[in-house]
Amino acid sequence: MRINDDLQDWMQTWFEQFIKRFDRIERHLEKMAIKEKLLDGERLLDNQDICQLLNVSKRTLQRYRSSGELPYQMIYHKTFYKESDVEAFIKANFAKGEDTEGDNPEEDTGGDHEDTDG
Repeated sequence: MRINDDLQDWMQTWFEQFIKRFDRIERHLEKMAIKEKLLDGERLLDNQDICQLLNVSKRTLQRYRSSGELPYQMIYHKTFYKESDVEAFIKANFAKGEDTEGDNPEEDTGGDHEDTDG
């Protein structure tokens, strides 16, 4: 029965090494995921994130990058956007049309006012 014991010991050792290797790979993947999503402690968004957030096409997003309106970073041949840059872009470009409907209550549009001069 010594052969079975040796085989069992070998398989146990092999299995433990196998598990250690998986643990190492898992830690490595976690580190890669963290690095990919942060730059200088700031969250990064990719093209898909921005297209969904702004509800624009990839071509429109390319136009924003080309015109310099939306700053971006290239990391390992992939385009990323700093969250603060995206927030600034939204404030600068999408806040412009907020009051285009004349909904400003302070603005007098000459509507139905009573005439006090009698």
